[in-house]
Amino acid sequence: MHDEAWDRTPIQPQSVDAPLSTSAIFLVVSIAEGDEAAGRVRDVISDIGGLVRAVGFRDLNGHLSCNVGIGSDAWDRFGQDARPAQLRRFFEVRGPVHTAPSTPGDLLFHIRSERADLAFELERLLLGKLGDAVTVVDETTGFRYFDSRDLLGFVDGTENPTGAGMAHWSIVGEEDAAFAGGSYVVVQKYLHDLTAWNTLPVELQERIIGRTKLDNVELEDEPGARKSHKGLATVVDANGVEHDILRDNMPFGRPGAGEFGTYFIGYARELWVIEQMLRQMYVGDPVGSYDRMLDVSTPVTGTTFFVPSNDVLEGLAP
Repeated sequence: MHDEAWDRTPIQPQSVDAPLSTSAIFLVVSIAEGDEAAGRVRDVISDIGGLVRAVGFRDLNGHLSCNVGIGSDAWDRFGQDARPAQLRRFFEVRGPVHTAPSTPGDLLFHIRSERADLAFELERLLLGKLGDAVTVVDETTGFRYFDSRDLLGFVDGTENPTGAGMAHWSIVGEEDAAFAGGSYVVVQKYLHDLTAWNTLPVELQERIIGRTKLDNVELEDEPGARKSHKGLATVVDANGVEHDILRDNMPFGRPGAGEFGTYFIGYARELWVIEQMLRQMYVGDPVGSYDRMLDVSTPVTGTTFFVPSNDVLEGLAP
């Protein structure tokens, strides 16, 4: 959808390429047992566009949007004849020092807006309609921090694809025709030890991240040196082709509770790309040379979903 259309109507659900927002809610829920609960959920999410329009039309400049992601187990409960080719559970990634856990979650609601009240209202109405058919697993409210920085102080998302590359790397194509227009999405909630991080010299922080802190200039990993976060998060296949993902990470936190974090959310045309990126970060490349950012950033969730196209989502109606 073009920006001009977003100025005229609320953003259609499942718009993975919707604009980056200043506020976001990441809501993960589990579906209660029984066919009645699954049917109620299908009824609500297939008409998510009605809720988005009801709230978003109050202020089109608020750019309210919502992507609904469906987990592997939930997809099986919806009684569909086919399923996305690469949809599977998030597998725990265990490295020599750090582990990326796999945590429950049947549905993801990625709500974005320029106004926190619009995002709040959409979540309120959504949970009201879902009622006791779901249980909230995790609810995180993110915010844009200065010039798109994370709480570690570095600009986040610089290497996101742009232009035609955005759809090419994040949207399923004719390789899985029944689910073309959809996207795989992985979420992880990271908690940061800012006290430990801030004791490190800036020069060491920059080598760990792979960018300068002040002006966000990319640093090349020196030959033979341990790879930076940037280097380990880069996925190159056997033919030398680099594969991208679309990130919409956001900081979150409660200073009074000593909670500071980053909510990682990555959209991909092919799920294996994110899985390979996480293996490189946790296991290391070479093995043992894990991402040193993990020494101060601990993941507490890890879940995989498929975001179907809006047409497929509407087709889930019982």
